[in-house]
Amino acid sequence: MAYEQTILDMCCGSRMFWFDKQDKRAVFSDIRAEQHELCDGRQLVINPELIADFRALPFADKTFPVVVFDPPHLERVGDNAWMGKKYGRLNKETWRDDLRAGFAEAFRVLRPHGVLIFKWNETQIPVSNVLALTDEKPIIWQRTGKADKTHWVIFVKGGK
Repeated sequence: MAYEQTILDMCCGSRMFWFDKQDKRAVFSDIRAEQHELCDGRQLVINPELIADFRALPFADKTFPVVVFDPPHLERVGDNAWMGKKYGRLNKETWRDDLRAGFAEAFRVLRPHGVLIFKWNETQIPVSNVLALTDEKPIIWQRTGKADKTHWVIFVKGGK
């Protein structure tokens, strides 16, 4: 059975929240491919099927009905810290421009009436500072996690 790839995960990392980490409907993209042994001995494998920068995606406009955008959320993390390996790093100087470009790319490759699933952890940067980087308005917003710091935000693109 052939599957149409209808979901783009722009920053898949190790695909932590995916129920099926090999879901054939998804294009798993990330800027890095690497493997690390974490402090507890577990292997962290970041192996996207496509190496791409979320600021400049190699897809035509209006390609996907669903886009997942879970960018790095840490700007202060050590070079060898497990959190940096697991979640990636933001550039302290350019993160606003980088995330603004990421939102623009997500909406560019999203079809009209498509759904953008955005995930953010505000351990270091408040989600309000991040959502200010796009003019699009979310329709659903849910906090989760031990301290309510993880935000799942759902957008639906307009009809144009």
